[in-house]
Amino acid sequence: MTRILVVDDVPAMAEQYAYDLRRLGGWKTRVATRGREALDVLSEETVDAVLLDLEMPGVDGFEVLETMIRRGDETPVVVYTGTGDFDRCVRAIHLGAYGFIDKSDSMRRVVHEIESALSRGRLNLEVRELRARVAEESPLIGSSTPMRELREAMARTAPVPSPVLVLGESGTGKELVARELHRLSGREAAPFVAVNSAALPENLVESELFGHEKGAFTGADRLRRGAFERASGGTLFLDEIGDLPPAAQAKLLRVLETGEITRVGGEIPVEVDARVVAATHRDLDADVEEGRFRTDLLFRINVHTLRVPPLRDRPGDVRELSEHLLRTICNRLGLRPKRLAPETTEILAAYDWGRNNVRELRNVVERMAIAADGETLEPAHVPGEIREAAVGTRTAAGDGIPDTPRDFRALRAEAERRIVRDALARNDGHVTRTAEELGLADHASLLKIMRRLGLDRD
Repeated sequence: MTRILVVDDVPAMAEQYAYDLRRLGGWKTRVATRGREALDVLSEETVDAVLLDLEMPGVDGFEVLETMIRRGDETPVVVYTGTGDFDRCVRAIHLGAYGFIDKSDSMRRVVHEIESALSRGRLNLEVRELRARVAEESPLIGSSTPMRELREAMARTAPVPSPVLVLGESGTGKELVARELHRLSGREAAPFVAVNSAALPENLVESELFGHEKGAFTGADRLRRGAFERASGGTLFLDEIGDLPPAAQAKLLRVLETGEITRVGGEIPVEVDARVVAATHRDLDADVEEGRFRTDLLFRINVHTLRVPPLRDRPGDVRELSEHLLRTICNRLGLRPKRLAPETTEILAAYDWGRNNVRELRNVVERMAIAADGETLEPAHVPGEIREAAVGTRTAAGDGIPDTPRDFRALRAEAERRIVRDALARNDGHVTRTAEELGLADHASLLKIMRRLGLDRD
């Protein structure tokens, strides 16, 4: 529930505001009668907005605002004054306050200002998240059968609050699938919080997911809400969940079963309601066999499974996707609009893109857009390694592209892909048995080869 901190050096005034905010706004409230006490509360407790008196002895409202700025605390603040000096309120706005009122204003107006501050705070959070996204990575573009099937599966799955496991190779756009699930879920007005499990230091994983209390460890100088709390009511996206350490896996399972988290260094459970969407490029079944991933956690997160098709499985989408990427790249870089020659699109569609899928295509299109002086991206603008590999593939298919010698690396990769694909088929996709047949040290070696070749067990 939303929590408001009321700060006023007159206890009776603070308690009256707190009572009226509970009555009219339906919020929980907390009272502080000194500026220093307010700063302590902000460092130790979860607060969604602050109603702050500017005129207080000692640490006044201005110093509270300045300290919040230094701390990087973006909790929205509404200030008020009883002096009628609105120049002071304007100064507070310049220090980051969201709005101001006079002590003579009605409580209806006070509630309205706090509601506006809460809404602007949520909007700022969404804007930061949108700016952080790479807008041109748009793997959901495409009318191919695999993409139509994916969108249909997403439409069926999105309204159901159960966990979802998104599978796909690197660069296929698993996070955008998660964001689309959030948009279609009915929770789109609530937060979407993304956490890259593989990028977290092992000693900070639990703090990032579940938060920590002040003093929980060295450097924990204030209370911090974890990803589950920040995403409560919305969606928590756990990218590369297969890289979570065992201790975090156990705690994650507990949260999924109980709907409660306990902050690091804390004892009181906190109820959370975040729909979990997990993603990985790993073979979690093989990780379970090797003891690297919990069986019970896998059962909890894969209630629904979505597979994001690699780009090589939908070559018909390459033209539409490339044109979209080119438009967004030209707009972002301030270049005049450019277009792709039909022959250029054919080369791009023939390439494997197994190294990094849509992300790799985006990088190639950007290189071409910068290199081309004219308005049309010709085949000569395609990077040489892409052009050579694509021409070799199309020549082998006999589609009329002029025959050119294929380099050794392309021939070797094609032979390896065929050998591994056939071995997987003989073993019904069982990675460990396939690794044994091929004489590899363990299944991890085979998985590494499969990722390099752009293969999965299917």
